[in-house]
Order: sequence, then C-alpha cells, then structure tokens
Amino acid sequence: MDNKSVLNINKNYWDRNADEWFGVTSLPTYGVQFVTEDELKLFGDVAGKKMLDIGCGSGHSLKYHGDNNAAELWGIDMSTKQIENANKYLTECGYTPKLINAPMEVEYGIPKEYFDFVYSIYAIGWTTDLQGTFNRIASYLKKDGIFIFSWKHPLHHCVVVEEDKLIFEKAYFDENWFTQLLDDCDITLCNRKISTYINALGKAGFVIEQMVEETDKATMSSTGNLDNRSKKAKMLPLSFIIKARKL
Repeated sequence: MDNKSVLNINKNYWDRNADEWFGVTSLPTYGVQFVTEDELKLFGDVAGKKMLDIGCGSGHSLKYHGDNNAAELWGIDMSTKQIENANKYLTECGYTPKLINAPMEVEYGIPKEYFDFVYSIYAIGWTTDLQGTFNRIASYLKKDGIFIFSWKHPLHHCVVVEEDKLIFEKAYFDENWFTQLLDDCDITLCNRKISTYINALGKAGFVIEQMVEETDKATMSSTGNLDNRSKKAKMLPLSFIIKARKL
C-alpha cells in the first residue's frame, strides 16, 4: 500500500473519531498503565521555551506545557477535526497556539532551528516515513534541542494473553503494514522494532539520553483477578518513551 493511501485511511479515522479521543493519552500521561511525566520529569523546566507537538490531537499536551509557562505552543496534526478541537480548546483556555493541519511527513513552513522541544505523545507511530519525519524534527530543533516521544511498545502488538499465558501471535521482526478495524473504521499501521526507532534517530543526528519502558506502580503491585491487559502489563511494557538530544 502506498503512503498516500495510508495517510488517507488514517486521516479519515481521526476525522471521524476525534471527539472520542478528546483529552485521551495526553501529558502528563505517556500511555495507558505507564509512568507519567509527573514522575519522570523528562521535560524539566519549560518556562520560556518554544514547544512543537507532533500529532497534537485535541491540544491537551500543549495546554500542559502552557500551564507550565512555555513561551510558544505549536502543533501539527493530519486530522482537520483534531486541529479544530485543539484550536477551540486552547483558545477557551486562554492560549493562542500556532496549529497546522498537515501530516507530520510534510514540509509545511515550520521554522527551522527554532524550537527548544519537539515532542509526540502516542502519535509518532502513525508516520509513513519514519526517517524523513525524524530528519524534519531534527531540522526544527535548535542545537542541543530535545525530542521526546512515546508510542506503543512493539512487544505489546506481538503478544496476547491466553489462559493466563503470554503467547506470541506475531513475529517481532515483522514490520509490514497492516489494516485493522478500530471503532468501526479502518486504520493502517506498521509495528516497528525498537532498533528501527533508535537507528533512525541516530541517522537524523540525535543522541539518545533516556529510554523508558516501565509499567506504572499501581499495576505492578496489583493482585487478585486481573484483566488481560493488566496481566500483560505486569510481564512486558505496553508503551515506551525515548528522550533524545539534537547534536
């Protein structure tokens, strides 16, 4: 399947379902049953900093940084409905964001060597061009600027729970594109290996400062009759975060 077709399928999904995801998976949350920014403090002090959110969704992560005194709030998202929701939400909260309705893969007039932080909360995995996207993100950042992103851990997609056992139903090494039904609508994704992300970051001129793949303490300490997701989360990471610095 060509990249344009993938983008059209996924844009259609997000335009139809944006309201259902309003405020979901946004900072300080990095992923379901996962440690949060309040615990990790990967961003540190963002006061006076210029922030760009890749796949900004409903704008809640931008508000999080605005509430922590970030100087400029920029966001890009392929979904027209998401951008409409984010603009309305942030404006109502008293912010004046610069929001761009475009895929992350596309050059769209975002200033170069301008941002202190570029980040993506559960969105980077939607790119159809990982290397190109990382290259563009590097171009947006100042020297020593920080890129932070979270996404579904590739093991999460490969493993299912059956009768209290973890069973591999898919090869970890399979990075082919696949289409599945979500909320009565098709989405198309590929399940990239961790090494694929790491190598692409290196080629884009980043050095990795931290990688996180920890289940939250409440899930790890839970006992009794757990649902399948919690059983899985106690055995393997469902999400991961990488913090990288532009050289």
